[in-house]
Amino acid sequence: MKLSPLLPILLVTSVAALSGDFSGTAGLQLYSLRDQIKMDLPGTLDKVKEWGFKEVEGAGIIKEAPDKLAAMLKERGLTPVSTHFSYAPLDQNLEQCVKDAQALGVKFAVCPWIDHEIGNFNEADVQKAAALFNRAGEAFNKAGIRFCYHPHGYEFRPVSDGARETLFDRLVAATKPELVGFEMDVFWVFQPGQDPAKLLEKYAGRWELMHLKDIRKGAVTGIFTGRAPLTDDVPLGAGQVNWPEVLRTASKVGVKHYFIEDESPTVLDAIPKSLQYLKSLK
Repeated sequence: MKLSPLLPILLVTSVAALSGDFSGTAGLQLYSLRDQIKMDLPGTLDKVKEWGFKEVEGAGIIKEAPDKLAAMLKERGLTPVSTHFSYAPLDQNLEQCVKDAQALGVKFAVCPWIDHEIGNFNEADVQKAAALFNRAGEAFNKAGIRFCYHPHGYEFRPVSDGARETLFDRLVAATKPELVGFEMDVFWVFQPGQDPAKLLEKYAGRWELMHLKDIRKGAVTGIFTGRAPLTDDVPLGAGQVNWPEVLRTASKVGVKHYFIEDESPTVLDAIPKSLQYLKSLK
């Protein structure tokens, strides 16, 4: 998803220690409910509570001031763990982004998209983004908030024809571990042809957060646009991802929070199915 600027929405997660099977209750990226939020924010947050979520991550579609949103969440027993900020606001108004994150009370601030020409993400984009992320990481660090980047598929293009190194590898190398972590969206790692478990292992210690999102069996993979039909997003366990392997590895490498994100046209039916699947892994 490409997110709109500034004010966050939240995602719910409460995950106990993962020692093979998935334990506890996963989170929900509220971007999943963007259409419902536009029509009825309080009612949508009530639904999130009804499903059993306890924590939330933001994504930029809620218009309420961060402190007012924090109060609405608190009324429903929902804790804002993380929030997303778009690339341009981070670049142009970083101080305000930090203030918004503080007002919301989150532990993590995430950029989910690097502004670039679609289909032409390149080394120059990597270096520009790395400089911004290091700067943002330092600013958020001072406020006691961990900054992360959420890869979106286009970063996994090889640096040259036939090369094993990807632009994502270059981005990781150019960002300082003490300033910049990463949030893995499993869909957007699998779709460009990466193995999520192997990528978790490769950069163990850098992954802080995870979006739990499955990809339809038969969906086209191996592309680097950061784009896919919404119908390629299916409930957890119904697609191609080996979730037991991914979750075991995520636990081993130190992923701290897990968020269900569902962008499908049938999100209200899909989210309960994903929750049921996670329960079945016990």
